[in-house]
Amino acid sequence: MSLIPLQLQSGVYNNGTDFESSNRWRDASLVRWHDGSMRPVGGWTERKTSAFASAPRAMISWVDNSSGSNLVGATFDHLYYVNTSNTVSDITPTGLTSGTLDASLNLGYGGGFHGFGNYGVAPTSSGVYDEATTWALDTWGEYLLACSSKDGKIYEWSLNTAVLPTALTNAPVSNKSMLVTEERFVFALGAGGNPRKIAWCDREDNTSWTPLATNEAGDFELQTQGQIMCGVRMRGRTLIVTDQDAHIATYSGPPFVYGFERVGTACGIESRKALVAVDEGAYWMGHKAFYMFDGSVASEIKCDVLDYVYNDINHSQISKISAVHNSQHGEIWWFYTSGASTENNKYVALDYKEGHWTVGTLDRTTGVDRGVFTNPIWSDSSGNLYNHETGHTHGADKPFAESGPISLGNGDTVMKVSSVIPDEDTQGEVNVTFKTRFYPNASETSHGPYTLSNPTDVRLTGRQVRLRVEGTGNNNWRSGVMRMEVIPGGKR
Repeated sequence: MSLIPLQLQSGVYNNGTDFESSNRWRDASLVRWHDGSMRPVGGWTERKTSAFASAPRAMISWVDNSSGSNLVGATFDHLYYVNTSNTVSDITPTGLTSGTLDASLNLGYGGGFHGFGNYGVAPTSSGVYDEATTWALDTWGEYLLACSSKDGKIYEWSLNTAVLPTALTNAPVSNKSMLVTEERFVFALGAGGNPRKIAWCDREDNTSWTPLATNEAGDFELQTQGQIMCGVRMRGRTLIVTDQDAHIATYSGPPFVYGFERVGTACGIESRKALVAVDEGAYWMGHKAFYMFDGSVASEIKCDVLDYVYNDINHSQISKISAVHNSQHGEIWWFYTSGASTENNKYVALDYKEGHWTVGTLDRTTGVDRGVFTNPIWSDSSGNLYNHETGHTHGADKPFAESGPISLGNGDTVMKVSSVIPDEDTQGEVNVTFKTRFYPNASETSHGPYTLSNPTDVRLTGRQVRLRVEGTGNNNWRSGVMRMEVIPGGKR
C-alpha cells in the first residue's frame, strides 16, 4: 500500500472542462484558504431585521466629529440612516425621483445612451437595458453626500434626522455618480446629463461650481467612446472608470486644476458599484474579465473562475453587481445575480494578497468594511443587516469545497482506496465524500459522507476520484493535506 497526498492548490479553478480542473478545487461556497489550508469564512449574526424597505444598492459608514459611528443605506427610492442603537430613520430627500428596483428592457423613446440612435425614434434592440438604480455615497467632513443614478442631484445631509438632505446649491444636475477627491473637491460624474463630462466645485467649497479666475472650479470632457460609470479615491489620484476604458485625474493646481490621462483601454466596468480601491490598487469587474489598476496601468487580471462566473451570471441584471472590501482577510467580494434570479444570490471573491479566487452562494446586495464598526456590515435583498466575520454560523448553509478529478500517474491507473488519513484539526466538524468514475464523461459513484477519524476506513475504486469537504459544525475548522491509502491496482 502507498499513501497518496491530496495536495490541492489553494482557491477554486473552474475554467473549461471538468478534467481541466484536475488536482484543483473546482467548486466551493463559504470557504477561504490561508497559508495553504482551507477553512470556513466567518459567520454572521443579524444586526437589524428589515432595516430597509427593499434591497439596498449602496452603503457607507463614517465617524462624525464627535467620534460617533454612522451608517447610511440607499435603496432604489429611499435613503436610510442607522444609528449605533440600530434605530432606522428615513432621510429620503423631498422630491427625490424614484428609481427602478430591477433592470429592464428600455425600448421606449429616450431609451439607450445619450448621442446614440435617431432622435424621436424608439430603440428596437432587445439588448438595451435600463439599469437598476444605484447610489454614490461619500462624505464631506462629517456630512453625507448622496447621488442617485436616476435622480441625478447631489444631496448633502448634516446628520440631523429632523432635517432631510438638500441638493447642493449650484451643483450640476442629471449626474450619474459623484465622489469627493483627496484634495477636497466634489466630482460630479456624467455631469449635467453629458455621459463623458466631469465637473468639480471650488476647493473646500461645494456650493461654488462656476469656473472663475479666482477659484478652482472646473470641468472636463473625457475623450472616450464610453460613458462614465463611477470613480474612486486613490493615493494621490482619482480613478474614473467608464464602460469602455479607465482614466486617472491628477491634481495640478491652477490654472488647469486637474489633468486627465487614459490608463487603460478595453477595460470597461460592468456596473456602477463593481469598483473597489485598496492599498495595492483598484479592482473592478468588467465585461467578461476582471481588471486592476496598479498605479501605472489598468490591465486584465487572471481569473481562475472566469468561465463559471460569466456563464452563471444573469446578464440582464449586471447593473446590480456590487463589490465590497473585506480588509481583515485581504479579499474583494463581488455579489451578483445568477441564472433566472433577479436579485444577488452568488458571489465571486479574490484574495488579492495570496492571489487565488473562490465562489459561493450568498444573498447580499451591498455592505461596508470593518473599521467604523467592529465587523463588516452587509445587507441582503430583503433589507436585513448582518454583522459578518463573527463566529462560524452560516444560517442554513454549510461551507464546502469540491475538487476536480484526481488521478494517479498518467490517469490510466485504477485506484483502490482503503482508508483516508485526515489533516483536519477538529475531528468531527468536517465530512468527506468521494465521487469516483473510470472515464471523464462516465457516470459518477458517490461514497460517503464519512465523518473523519484517524484513520477513516473507506472502500472505493476508480480511475479518477473527486473529493468533497463539507463543514458540519460551527467551529473554525482547518483542512490541510489529506492522504489516501491506495491498494496497488492496475489498468482497466
